[in-house]
Amino acid sequence: MIAKTTKEFQNEVLNNMTFTPFKTENYTIYKNENRPELGYFIKYSREGYYDFGIGDYTIPVDFSISFEHHEHLIRFGTVYTGETQFEIEDNPVSSFSPSSFFVAEKEIKGKQTWKKGQHFHGAEITIYKKYFDEIIGPNFPKTIDFDNFISNYTYRYLPLEISSIIQGLRSMSEVDKITPIYLESKILECIALLYNEISSSPENVFTNQLNYGEIKIGKDRYVTLTAADANAIQKAHDILTEEACNPPTIKSLSKMVFLNEQKLKAGFSAKYHMSISEYTNSIRMTMAENLLSTTELSIDEISKKLGYNYSSNFVKMFKKTHGKTPLAFRKFKI
Repeated sequence: MIAKTTKEFQNEVLNNMTFTPFKTENYTIYKNENRPELGYFIKYSREGYYDFGIGDYTIPVDFSISFEHHEHLIRFGTVYTGETQFEIEDNPVSSFSPSSFFVAEKEIKGKQTWKKGQHFHGAEITIYKKYFDEIIGPNFPKTIDFDNFISNYTYRYLPLEISSIIQGLRSMSEVDKITPIYLESKILECIALLYNEISSSPENVFTNQLNYGEIKIGKDRYVTLTAADANAIQKAHDILTEEACNPPTIKSLSKMVFLNEQKLKAGFSAKYHMSISEYTNSIRMTMAENLLSTTELSIDEISKKLGYNYSSNFVKMFKKTHGKTPLAFRKFKI
């Protein structure tokens, strides 16, 4: 079976958990009365608009579920305990371990796997696009929309205020204090906080969590570049372009762009396929070609313009780059 909707997917999980629904005034609790040790799943819902779910359960058997959803929704919450494995089509197999998360799902296809004995404990809010289209958009047009987020990308962090709201809802559920109007007020508050976050700065909690690729630092160490890192590397590139004849040291450049030296060097090489020194040298050599071809300046004068303290160093670098001395290059161009 391939789950075609979030609801189908959730029902399939609950079936594999051997859970039966028991409805109350404000929520539905799913559990196996004959096996209370398996735990429970509680779901609050305004059908088709949003859900709030709390799970604390142990997997009874190995199972996996394939899915192909055409819905558009956002999900965010906190996983307190447990790790699950999933595979999104055209992406490598990933796992999700305890942390806060946020994801905007659209046209998602893949497979998720659970193992017998795994314990899960967490809470999440799901808001469907219908809620934005029918409730939020018409009444609050200047707020978030789904284009503010990368589709099917799992952000590993939430604003602290939203995490606190989810924790508060979980605590209130334990004493059965969540009413429909209270839940909706918290859903709206979460949307307002998300809007505040993404409108506060181009570099916010969401853009800073984007994976701009992994870079190798050292023999076996890899680190992930964020948007802030990518912007810092771009800024370093711009500075070096402007100051190629008098480039700052790596240490100074690192301070100028607020990025540590290792990540700056490795990130620059990964993005531009050359080291920082190779890049500044390429600009100097391009300028040297132009000066040799269009001016009558001496080799010594050109070397000083390019920031070399000794013309011999300039001649050596030029020959290494072009295979001939500056004078031979000039004669060939005449």
